[in-house]
Amino acid sequence: MLPGVTAQNPVYSVLVTDGEERSALAVVRSLGRAGYRVHAGARRADALAASSRWAARVVVTPDPLREAGAFADAVVEYVREEAIDFVVPVTDASMLAMLPARDRLGSSVIPFGTLESFVALADKAGLRERAARLGIAFPRQVELDWSDREQSLAGAVPMPAVIKPARSVAAPGVQGDALADARGEAPGEVQRAGEVTPVTAPVTSKFGIRHAATIDELGAIIRTMPRAAYPLLIQERIVGPGIGVFLLLWDGEILATFAHRRLREKPPSGGVSVYAESIEAPAGLAERSIELLREFGWRGAAMVEYKIDQATGTPYLMEINGRFWGSLQLAIDSGVDFPRLLMDRAAERPVAARSGYRAGVRGRWWWGDVDHLLARLRRSRTALSLPPDAPSRGAAILAFLGACARFDADAVWRWDDPRPFLSETAAWFRRE
Repeated sequence: MLPGVTAQNPVYSVLVTDGEERSALAVVRSLGRAGYRVHAGARRADALAASSRWAARVVVTPDPLREAGAFADAVVEYVREEAIDFVVPVTDASMLAMLPARDRLGSSVIPFGTLESFVALADKAGLRERAARLGIAFPRQVELDWSDREQSLAGAVPMPAVIKPARSVAAPGVQGDALADARGEAPGEVQRAGEVTPVTAPVTSKFGIRHAATIDELGAIIRTMPRAAYPLLIQERIVGPGIGVFLLLWDGEILATFAHRRLREKPPSGGVSVYAESIEAPAGLAERSIELLREFGWRGAAMVEYKIDQATGTPYLMEINGRFWGSLQLAIDSGVDFPRLLMDRAAERPVAARSGYRAGVRGRWWWGDVDHLLARLRRSRTALSLPPDAPSRGAAILAFLGACARFDADAVWRWDDPRPFLSETAAWFRRE
């Protein structure tokens, strides 16, 4: 029997999905160490989280991005067969697949907010208005519908610009009505610019951010974007460091707060963090982020992402992710164990709120950082759409080597759990 396990404090089983993700690995390790019996779901049995010593069982599932329905069916069947107590979806795609399937899980609990609040959080188009009400700066932008894609944007937005789909993941049968509900509109229609237009159910797709240096380049990018990516947000580009504020709320109570600064990203122009440092959140930013999440009635973990304008010091809101994030291990290494706090609270175990943590802790994703360096060496600044303050190639090499000399904690490598790193290394050389 595990230490501390009693009839009043039983061993709960947890299924963690998306075992390919670093965040899933961090959750599996955290909950395994905390005494939960962790099951890892993944598309392959040798995926990161599935390879961990803390994964008691592994279930191979369909890809939630490409086969959302089959993925949900597989999870529901496994949960029923194994009497799983909690299901933790890790990516946007798995959240969008599983939140509508809540009623099919029986007594099993997904310890996150409602489908409507999750969709509203992810809607970058609707986020601007809520942020403005709380005095949070938002980049100047133009919202472009599919029907307006041929119109000229000259003079409408400062260049260079960032092109963002309003939602990073579009899920069939979910996005339209849930988004309408979140905005207080009738199902099947969305109000924009004084018109009511029908919502079509897009195929499940994942969309990335693009950069344009000129109006001509902007037009070319817009013409390549698929219909499912619309509406598009054409935003001014904010140059400066990326800041993440990470929060855990449960029925309005703040259980944990954390912040980090991105040092390097993949791709280099902006993307997932490959090297980051824990910091104290800039004055007032955590409080405003909490107010923002409460606006949505959110429950669970969330990341509120900002860019700090290097010229003015103003924090601009970029997006909110209502799920665990890629650099989750850094928060745990800094003293804020988000997965355990979330599960203990969901399991109605005693939880002490955590607001303090160690600042100055750096965390690195080795193979992601290698990819960052290779991109800098192989491609030009223009091809990578780098901001003006990006370091030279020589400086990028020195920064990479400097991180090696620091022996910072790696997000994947752990002496007591080496198999995930070995699995990731093999996949990297296979170029998977």
